[in-house]
Formats: sequence, C-alpha cells, structure tokens
Amino acid sequence: MLKYIFVAALLAFVAVLFLVNTERMQQARAGENKLNKWGKPILNHEEESVIVDKGTERAFSGDLWDKHEDGTYTCRRCGLELFKSTAKFDSKTGWPSFDEFIPGAVKMVTDKDGVRTEIVCARCEAHLGHVFTGEGFTPKNKRYCVNSVSLDFVPANPAVAIFAGGCFWGVEQLLQQKEGVISVVSGYSGGEVKNPTYQQVSSGSTGHAESVRVTFDPAVISYRELAKYFLEIHDPTQLNRQGPDIGNQYRSEIFYTDEQQKKVAEELLDILRKKGYDVKTKVSKAGEFYPAEDYHQDYYARNGKTAYCHFYTKRF
Repeated sequence: MLKYIFVAALLAFVAVLFLVNTERMQQARAGENKLNKWGKPILNHEEESVIVDKGTERAFSGDLWDKHEDGTYTCRRCGLELFKSTAKFDSKTGWPSFDEFIPGAVKMVTDKDGVRTEIVCARCEAHLGHVFTGEGFTPKNKRYCVNSVSLDFVPANPAVAIFAGGCFWGVEQLLQQKEGVISVVSGYSGGEVKNPTYQQVSSGSTGHAESVRVTFDPAVISYRELAKYFLEIHDPTQLNRQGPDIGNQYRSEIFYTDEQQKKVAEELLDILRKKGYDVKTKVSKAGEFYPAEDYHQDYYARNGKTAYCHFYTKRF
C-alpha cells in the first residue's frame, strides 16, 4: 500500500513540475511580440510622450544632462549611436547638449511651430529635441538640445558579469534596477550544447543554466557590489533549484571572466559561509554565453509582472 502511495505522490510531483514549466513557456510566448522591430523594449508612457508625441521633459529632470563619463549616447527606441561624449558640453540649460552628432545619425526637420528645427533619429525618427545656433557655447556654435529620456548611455569601457540564479526573468528584472547597470541579457551558460533552445535547456540535459549577462559601468558600480547584490536577490543555499523551479538549469552559479572576478566571487561566498549560510553557489570560468529567445528578454518589464521567486534579502 505504501508503495502505491509513494508512486502516486511522485507522479503528482512530476505533474506539478510539468505544469509550472509549461506555464512559464506559455507566459513567455505571450510576451513574444512586445519588443519593437529594432529588438528594443516597447516604450513606456513617459518615453512615448517625448519620443513619439514630441513632448519635452522638464529641465534638470533627466538623468543624463550632467553626465560626464566617456562613452556614446544612443537612441532609446532603436539603439542607433547618435552622439559621442566628446561632443557634449555643459550648457547649464538642464538638458544634454552636444555641438555635433555622429555623421548620418541625426535628421533635422522643421518643427510643427514653423520656427524651430527639430532633430530626430535618422533610423527610427524618434524625437530627440531641437538644434539651436548662434549661442556661442562652443566654436562650432551649435547646440543639439536633447531630452535625456530619448537617449541611452554606453560607457567607453563597460564591463561584463555572468550570473545564474534560477529563472532568468527575475534575476534580469532585479539587476536592471541597479544604478550603473547598462543592460541585462537573459541566456544560457555552463553547458555543452551549442546554440541551445529554451526547450532543450528546460529538459535539464544540456548542462546549461538559465543565466544573465550583465553589462555595467565599473565607474558607477563595482563588480564586488554587483556580485553582492546578485547573492542577495536569490537564495544561494538552494541546490539545483530556486523556489518552485527545480532542475540543474536553475542552479546558482557565478561565471567569472577573469581572475579578479573569481577572487571576488570566492571571497563573497566565504563571507556568507562564515555567517552560517550553507552556500551551494558554484564559481566557474565563463564559457560561451548564448542569448535566449527574444520573448524571454525584458519579460517582466514588457508584461507588467513581478518576479515570483526573486526578491532582495540583505545578507552582507
């Protein structure tokens, strides 16, 4: 009798795992078309009011008007490189100001007021701002006045980190919120199969873990701070699982790209062990990272949902 009860319980457990995984795939596909044709997330209301409806953000309200690091400013809607940081100057107007754009990247059109000259992205025609001449700020005597919300900034020397901590949707969402993080890509790492699909990785037979590749600005956030945060947004004491997601594809692992990252990762894990945590997180040399299918990227941001098994817990 006990044998039959055990078999029934085992079958029920397998059925639950199957349903959870099936639901995840259905949810992911439901968001498949939420990226625009340039592979970027659909604009939020604030972005759309400026980029599409040609509005203007309040002076000094954006996050790029006083940025001075070396790098490139790209179009928020399509990703086209628009301005180099070497062309940026402080106009004291409260908006990012440049005296030249990357050749072929910006178009000028007559504003609907018939007086000013509007500037738009040459690829997607996103509204950027306006151009003004004769103000004497720089020898070029032009000021391309741009809304911060129309731009993304890519530092000249970004760094990369790769983490695995369960479902990549949740890890991606929380890491994207850290200041200094430029981009987070969901994907697969640590296995033997080249160019794996989500279905293959979900089977647990590829050796890959659901992972994220984080591009960050080391001038804003260090690798140590980023790795500490990663270890606080998932449970590093769980083996081959994270919450309801079970399997080696949901393991906790840090993939280092150089010896310094390895040293930092091992130091942080030692600190947790000394605090009494039974750490299961592996530290491995990074191999090939395979980006996941488009419908997995920015999943929670595109669908207005929240991570179901990832949240911040202070451990350091």
